[in-house]
Amino acid sequence: MPKSKAKYSGRLKSYLEWPMITALLFIIMSVIICYINTKAGVVACLFCAGYLVVMALVIFLYKPKVMTDLVAFAAQYGQVQKQMLDEFSIPYGILDVDGKIIWMNQQMRILLEKSNRYHKNIANLIPQITPDKLPTEREPVSIEVSLNSRDYRVELKRIRIDEWHASTDLMSIPEDQCYLHTMYIFDNTELKKAIRANEEQRLVVGLIYIDNYDEVLDSIDDVRRSLLLALVDRKIDKFIGSHNGIMKKLDKDKYYIIIKQKYLDLLEANRFSLLEDVKTVNIGNDMKITLSIGIGANGKSYVETYEFAHAAIELALGRGGDQAVVKNADGISYYGGKSQQMEKSTRVKARVKAQALREFISTRDDVVIMGHKVTDIDTFGAAIGIYRAARVLGKRAYILIDENSASIRPYLNMFRGNRDYEEDMFINHKDADELVDADTVLVVVDTNRPSNTEYPLLLEKSKTIAVLDHHRQGSEVIKNATLSYIEPYASSACEMVAEILQYFDDGVKLTSIEADCVYAGIIVDTNNFVAKTGVRTFEAAAYLRRCGADVTRVRKIMRNDMSSYKARAEAVRHAELFMENYAISVLNPGDLDSPTTVGAQTANELLNIIGVRASFVLTTYNNQIYISARSIDEVNVQIIMERMGGGGHMNIAGAQLKDVTMEQAKEKLKETLRTMTEEGAI
Repeated sequence: MPKSKAKYSGRLKSYLEWPMITALLFIIMSVIICYINTKAGVVACLFCAGYLVVMALVIFLYKPKVMTDLVAFAAQYGQVQKQMLDEFSIPYGILDVDGKIIWMNQQMRILLEKSNRYHKNIANLIPQITPDKLPTEREPVSIEVSLNSRDYRVELKRIRIDEWHASTDLMSIPEDQCYLHTMYIFDNTELKKAIRANEEQRLVVGLIYIDNYDEVLDSIDDVRRSLLLALVDRKIDKFIGSHNGIMKKLDKDKYYIIIKQKYLDLLEANRFSLLEDVKTVNIGNDMKITLSIGIGANGKSYVETYEFAHAAIELALGRGGDQAVVKNADGISYYGGKSQQMEKSTRVKARVKAQALREFISTRDDVVIMGHKVTDIDTFGAAIGIYRAARVLGKRAYILIDENSASIRPYLNMFRGNRDYEEDMFINHKDADELVDADTVLVVVDTNRPSNTEYPLLLEKSKTIAVLDHHRQGSEVIKNATLSYIEPYASSACEMVAEILQYFDDGVKLTSIEADCVYAGIIVDTNNFVAKTGVRTFEAAAYLRRCGADVTRVRKIMRNDMSSYKARAEAVRHAELFMENYAISVLNPGDLDSPTTVGAQTANELLNIIGVRASFVLTTYNNQIYISARSIDEVNVQIIMERMGGGGHMNIAGAQLKDVTMEQAKEKLKETLRTMTEEGAI
């Protein structure tokens, strides 16, 4: 049997060296004693020799036994460690670099119902742990999974094995694979239940407004009014009570509600059925009652939750009413909004906004007017109206148009070179940067989305901003607006400006070409007074006619060239009827100057086909895909376009898509229509 080459090392070696040092000291002591006294020295040497013999026997005879005991202890200690890890109460396992299972403890084997002979990839048992989810060297990874109807949190961590690899010659492992993955699985079922229970108990604040309170009461006789209001109160109270909520009437047409979070989830799942329920209340009233609901949830405090509810109800009203808006810290959700908002007969709001705008303009040096990107005639006409209002007050006014489309070029030419107008009436982005400062009124027309404005940076430079728009509000709004006049019932921004001008300064008188521009804006947005036209639309048109608007002259300017007409006819001819109700077509832009305008005309044309509830025309312009959406009264195309990142009116809307092909855009539109139909949103 070969001689063992095992040696002591570390602290054990230092500990065993002390007897040797003691023996050396004894020898020195014996020599000194011999020098002093020979007899005493001999005795001391004898004792020293005995000590050396005993120590030699201990070292050479007991060393193998000590080594054996040490190895046995180490083996027993390692076995204890292994047993403790195997019986560890938390499921634990080791994976290789690719995610294959190397070893699992007892709890892991029970959980995954596999033995230690199973060495396949962990993704076969837990699909969420894909190779790309394995941790990097810097930080561990936590993944939420569900197994056997219970919720678990898997923690994965990478461990290096460089030292072990360096100490063995049994295998050669590449440097980039010198690691393993450890996996812990924690049962979070009870914790998640407690969190869900806590969230479900949170209080949610809501506000409910009757949209058309005065109009409905005016439609019935005095005797029935009290009964009608009582029925509405009962309907709302019963609905909120069925969800264990509290309802408090704040005013004749306003209600305050409190419910728990778990019932809000039910309301959202049913898409706020109260909106349709209340329309069934009828005791002879000519029109249906509609509600606006604003819900605030998940605020940091009850004050913030109420602020969310107030912002939500304002948004619901700004979008035309007959809908519910839920606002929380994560975002905003919309429900309903299927019916057309009734036109208000009173012009009090228009008069108040006109006077406020007059005050702002009169106290500032300059006025800059801008609309949305790709200026259309409604934007241009509204800007011309505001320009005239500013000039009446003796203020310099500028209209920001950096890139004009072919559709407004004829109108621009009427002003350029005209001696009655300043040469710098129209400015670009560079000019606007130099003009706009704290003493400038910035008037935004025909849009209320900051990202859609002609030059969004101006919104940060001006301290006085007025917004005039007829599009329904979305989650993105101009937050720092000093004056915001948004009326979704209005047919166009030009209609709103025409009303404002009549109350601005003893009735502002437009010139004939200015009146033509404003009139043209109404004509285009109403599709020749066919879509979204009310009494006030005709009153605005009458005012413009008195200012000198010439219907024949406007019609001549609005005529299309032959290429535009042919492109529109081709798009109509190749239109596809999707889900039997939605006409979808692609307009080939070719060499058209303004394909978006022709696309909108095509969408209007498709509505003349029997059975078409909504039409969508896609065209390419400026490396983007523009979608023009139109409907008559059955479908709210605004909420469809909002799902695709756009917006607009209930009957007129649009969206722009970037970095997609035409086929991808069409498929996204179809998928949106399918999804919203399944949800009952349209």
